[in-house]
Amino acid sequence: MKRTIIAAIVLGCIAFNSFGQDYIYRTFNDTRVINGHSVETLMKGAMDIRISHRFGDLLGEFGGASTMFGLDEAADVRLAIEYGVSNNLSLGFGRSKGSGPYRQLLDGYLKYKLLAQKTDGTMPFTVVVLGTSSYALSEASSDPTSPSSYREAAHRLAYCTSLIIGRKFNERFSLQLMPSYVHRNFVSFDDQNGIFSAGLATRIKMTKMIGVIAEYHYLFPYNRSTNFGTYFNPIGIGLEFDTGGHIFQLNYTNSRGLGETQFIPYTTSDVLEGQFRIGFTISRVFKLRRPKGA
Repeated sequence: MKRTIIAAIVLGCIAFNSFGQDYIYRTFNDTRVINGHSVETLMKGAMDIRISHRFGDLLGEFGGASTMFGLDEAADVRLAIEYGVSNNLSLGFGRSKGSGPYRQLLDGYLKYKLLAQKTDGTMPFTVVVLGTSSYALSEASSDPTSPSSYREAAHRLAYCTSLIIGRKFNERFSLQLMPSYVHRNFVSFDDQNGIFSAGLATRIKMTKMIGVIAEYHYLFPYNRSTNFGTYFNPIGIGLEFDTGGHIFQLNYTNSRGLGETQFIPYTTSDVLEGQFRIGFTISRVFKLRRPKGA
C-alpha cells in the first residue's frame, strides 16, 4: 500500500512538472515593451497599477539646459488599472494627458493570448491579439480643419488592432513582431483615417534584475506630412529593473504620447534632430485571488 502511495506521489510530481514546463514563461518581463504591448498577459486575478511618464525634449530646439534637458516639461502622463480575467485574457483602463491633437484621453484595451510557445518546440511562438481604443475629452477646436474639431461625439474615438508574435530564444534574448492598424474617426483634411505599422521589439537580459529593451515601428505611409506637421517612426530604447514586486522602466524615445492611438500616428519628433526624451514606467502587480488550497 505504501509503495502504491509513493508511486502515485512520484507520478503526480512528474506529471505536474511536465505540465508546468510545457509552456514558455516570461518572454518579456512586463506587459509592455516601451510604448507598445508585449506578448505578456496578466495572470488570472492579478491587478496591475501602472504609472507612465514622458518628459520634454532632451536636446534640440525645445530641449537643453534651459528646460533641464526636458525635465521641466511633462509631455504625457498616464495612470491605469489593468486586470487578468484569466491567464490568457487581460483588460485595462487608463487616463492620460495626451500629447497629440487628442487630449484628456480615456483609454481601454482587451488582450487575448491565442497561442503560447512550448518548450518542446511544437509551438515556436506566442501569439496575442490586442484591441485598444481612446476617447478624447478635451474641448473641441474652433478650427474646422483641425483633427480635434470634433463635430460629432464619434469623432473623439480612435482604435488600434494589433497581432503580436513573440519568441523567447533563450533566457537572455526575446523578440517580437507587432503589425498594427490604427483608425481615427476624424482627422485633418489632408490626413488619412487609417495607418498601418510594422513593429519590432526585443529584450536582452543582462542580469537577473536588469534587461535592455528596444522597440521600433515603421509606418505606412513613411514620414507623412499634413498641415499640422510631419510624423516620424516611433523608436525607443531603455532599461528595465525587476525588483520582484515592481517593474521599473527607464527609457529614451522620440514619442511623446502613450498608447497605440497616440504614439503610432502622432510622433512628431525626429531623433536625428535630437528630439527624443526621457520617460519611465512603474508597474506594481497585486494578486487579488489566492490560489486554491492556500
